[in-house]
Amino acid sequence: MGRDQTFEALLAEHGGMLRRIASAYEADRERRRELEQDILLAVWRALPKHRGEAPLRHFIARVAHNRAVTHVAREAAEPRRQPLDEAAPSDAPNPHEAAETRDLHDRLGQAVRALPLSLRQPALLTLEGFAPAEIADMLGMNPNAVSIRLTRAKAALREALNPTPSQEVRP
Repeated sequence: MGRDQTFEALLAEHGGMLRRIASAYEADRERRRELEQDILLAVWRALPKHRGEAPLRHFIARVAHNRAVTHVAREAAEPRRQPLDEAAPSDAPNPHEAAETRDLHDRLGQAVRALPLSLRQPALLTLEGFAPAEIADMLGMNPNAVSIRLTRAKAALREALNPTPSQEVRP
């Protein structure tokens, strides 16, 4: 199988994970598409360096997260512009349910993006199905430190999605 075919197979298997990683680091639709392309290019360039020491899925996720972190650092120096239309099209048959689902996804995405980078990386990798030991290996951390960060990330996400009455913003 040639390199192009290998990459196409890789995209078919891991493309969803790569898109989710990009969306967790970038809210703006156009910048997210740009980040997705940057991630794909980074993965393409990094593939020859994969020596098989870790599963390919781990290698790809690590490359994607490293590229996303670089993106965040670069974007932090630029002023943030929000497009007027943030709504994403939905295939949901019921508009009310689609709106609720979209709202929950938006709130979750905002909450994940608001996490400090030290909590965001392990949280995203957990959402992608990686075990704490795998995350520790990918991020070069102690597994206990990963578990602690995951606990903190879950608490922060729970608080962001279900604020106490004193934290709710009133009109």
